[in-house]
Amino acid sequence: MSSGEGFGKVLESLPLATFDAGETVMSAGTKSGRLLILKSGSVAILKDSIEIARVDEAGAVFGELSALLDMPHTADVRTLTNSQFHVADAALLGKDPAALLEVARILARRIVTANKSVVELKTQIQVGSPPGVLSKILKRVEEVLSVGGASFET
Repeated sequence: MSSGEGFGKVLESLPLATFDAGETVMSAGTKSGRLLILKSGSVAILKDSIEIARVDEAGAVFGELSALLDMPHTADVRTLTNSQFHVADAALLGKDPAALLEVARILARRIVTANKSVVELKTQIQVGSPPGVLSKILKRVEEVLSVGGASFET
Protein backbone atom coordinates (compact mmCIF):
# COMPACT_ATOMS: atom_id res chain seq x y z
CA MET A 1 0.00 0.00 0.00
CA SER A 2 1.44 3.42 -0.93
CA SER A 3 1.46 6.27 1.59
CA GLY A 4 -1.24 8.01 -0.48
CA GLU A 5 -3.48 4.95 -0.12
CA GLY A 6 -2.65 4.78 3.59
CA PHE A 7 -3.63 8.38 4.09
CA GLY A 8 -6.77 7.90 2.00
CA LYS A 9 -7.94 5.42 4.63
CA VAL A 10 -7.15 7.95 7.37
CA LEU A 11 -9.17 10.62 5.51
CA GLU A 12 -12.16 8.31 5.31
CA SER A 13 -12.11 7.91 9.09
CA LEU A 14 -11.97 11.64 9.88
CA PRO A 15 -15.04 13.62 10.90
CA LEU A 16 -16.50 16.09 8.42
CA ALA A 17 -17.32 19.75 9.01
CA THR A 18 -19.58 21.77 6.74
CA PHE A 19 -19.34 25.55 6.35
CA ASP A 20 -21.65 27.91 4.49
CA ALA A 21 -20.35 30.30 1.84
CA GLY A 22 -18.67 33.33 3.40
CA GLU A 23 -17.59 31.66 6.65
CA THR A 24 -14.04 31.99 7.97
CA VAL A 25 -12.73 28.51 8.73
CA MET A 26 -9.24 29.59 9.86
CA SER A 27 -8.08 32.98 11.04
CA ALA A 28 -4.57 34.41 10.76
CA GLY A 29 -2.95 34.87 14.13
CA THR A 30 -4.94 32.11 15.83
CA LYS A 31 -4.10 28.49 16.57
CA SER A 32 -6.91 26.07 15.83
CA GLY A 33 -4.99 22.88 16.57
CA ARG A 34 -6.46 21.23 13.52
CA LEU A 35 -5.87 20.41 9.89
CA LEU A 36 -8.66 20.90 7.38
CA ILE A 37 -8.65 18.87 4.17
CA LEU A 38 -11.07 20.14 1.53
CA LYS A 39 -13.57 17.50 0.48
CA SER A 40 -15.81 19.78 -1.61
CA GLY A 41 -16.41 23.46 -2.24
CA SER A 42 -14.05 26.37 -2.70
CA VAL A 43 -12.18 28.79 -0.46
CA ALA A 44 -10.23 32.02 -0.65
CA ILE A 45 -6.90 32.49 1.11
CA LEU A 46 -6.50 36.02 2.46
CA LYS A 47 -3.49 37.79 3.94
CA ASP A 48 -4.22 41.16 5.51
CA SER A 49 -7.67 41.08 3.86
CA ILE A 50 -6.10 40.66 0.40
CA GLU A 51 -7.08 37.55 -1.53
CA ILE A 52 -3.93 35.74 -2.60
CA ALA A 53 -5.42 32.48 -3.83
CA ARG A 54 -8.60 30.55 -4.53
CA VAL A 55 -8.69 26.82 -3.96
CA ASP A 56 -11.30 24.32 -5.10
CA GLU A 57 -9.17 21.19 -5.41
CA ALA A 58 -10.43 18.34 -3.27
CA GLY A 59 -7.65 17.24 -0.95
CA ALA A 60 -6.17 20.72 -0.45
CA VAL A 61 -4.87 20.96 3.10
CA PHE A 62 -5.05 23.95 5.42
CA GLY A 63 -3.33 24.48 8.77
CA GLU A 64 -0.30 22.29 8.10
CA LEU A 65 2.31 24.99 8.77
CA SER A 66 0.63 25.93 12.03
CA ALA A 67 0.53 22.25 13.02
CA LEU A 68 4.12 21.49 12.08
CA LEU A 69 5.68 24.64 13.51
CA ASP A 70 3.32 25.11 16.47
CA MET A 71 2.62 28.66 15.40
CA PRO A 72 -0.52 30.66 14.61
CA HIS A 73 -2.14 30.38 11.20
CA THR A 74 -0.54 32.74 8.68
CA ALA A 75 -3.64 33.52 6.62
CA ASP A 76 -7.42 33.57 6.75
CA VAL A 77 -9.28 30.79 4.94
CA ARG A 78 -12.81 31.80 3.94
CA THR A 79 -15.35 29.70 2.08
CA LEU A 80 -16.53 31.00 -1.29
CA THR A 81 -19.19 28.31 -1.64
CA ASN A 82 -20.74 25.85 0.78
CA SER A 83 -17.76 23.66 1.62
CA GLN A 84 -17.02 20.44 3.43
CA PHE A 85 -13.73 19.50 5.10
CA HIS A 86 -12.22 16.44 6.70
CA VAL A 87 -11.10 17.62 10.15
CA ALA A 88 -7.99 16.22 11.83
CA ASP A 89 -6.35 17.12 15.08
CA ALA A 90 -2.94 18.66 14.34
CA ALA A 91 -1.42 15.93 16.51
CA LEU A 92 -2.25 13.49 13.69
CA LEU A 93 1.03 14.47 12.02
CA GLY A 94 2.96 13.17 15.02
CA LYS A 95 0.92 9.98 15.23
CA ASP A 96 0.45 8.89 11.63
CA PRO A 97 3.51 8.47 9.39
CA ALA A 98 1.35 8.38 6.23
CA ALA A 99 -0.19 11.77 7.11
CA LEU A 100 3.20 13.28 7.89
CA LEU A 101 4.68 11.95 4.65
CA GLU A 102 1.80 13.39 2.61
CA VAL A 103 2.23 16.82 4.22
CA ALA A 104 5.99 16.63 3.60
CA ARG A 105 5.33 15.86 -0.07
CA ILE A 106 2.90 18.76 -0.33
CA LEU A 107 5.44 21.15 1.15
CA ALA A 108 8.22 19.77 -1.05
CA ARG A 109 6.09 20.35 -4.18
CA ARG A 110 5.51 23.93 -3.04
CA ILE A 111 9.23 24.52 -2.61
CA VAL A 112 10.07 23.08 -6.04
CA THR A 113 7.38 25.16 -7.74
CA ALA A 114 8.31 28.31 -5.80
CA ASN A 115 11.99 27.86 -6.70
CA LYS A 116 11.13 27.54 -10.39
CA SER A 117 8.99 30.67 -10.20
CA VAL A 118 11.72 32.65 -8.42
CA VAL A 119 14.20 31.67 -11.14
CA GLU A 120 11.68 32.72 -13.79
CA LEU A 121 11.09 36.02 -11.96
CA LYS A 122 14.83 36.76 -11.78
CA THR A 123 15.21 35.93 -15.47
CA GLN A 124 12.35 38.24 -16.41
CA ILE A 125 13.84 41.04 -14.30
CA GLN A 126 17.22 40.60 -16.02
CA VAL A 127 15.70 40.83 -19.49
CA GLY A 128 13.68 43.90 -18.49
CA SER A 129 10.19 42.44 -18.70
CA PRO A 130 7.33 44.87 -18.09
CA PRO A 131 5.79 45.12 -14.60
CA GLY A 132 2.68 43.21 -15.71
CA VAL A 133 4.73 40.09 -16.48
CA LEU A 134 6.60 40.37 -13.18
CA SER A 135 3.33 40.86 -11.30
CA LYS A 136 1.86 37.65 -12.79
CA ILE A 137 4.90 35.63 -11.75
CA LEU A 138 4.85 37.13 -8.26
CA LYS A 139 1.15 36.28 -7.92
CA ARG A 140 1.93 32.68 -8.88
CA VAL A 141 4.65 32.53 -6.18
CA GLU A 142 2.17 33.84 -3.59
CA GLU A 143 -0.39 31.21 -4.59
CA VAL A 144 2.16 28.40 -4.48
CA LEU A 145 3.42 29.41 -1.07
CA SER A 146 -0.08 29.73 0.31
CA VAL A 147 -1.60 26.45 -0.91
CA GLY A 148 -0.65 25.81 -4.50
CA GLY A 149 0.01 22.16 -5.15
CA ALA A 150 -1.08 21.43 -1.62
CA SER A 151 -3.46 18.57 -1.87
CA PHE A 152 -3.74 15.08 -0.54
CA GLU A 153 -4.52 12.60 -3.24
CA THR A 154 -7.93 11.34 -2.29
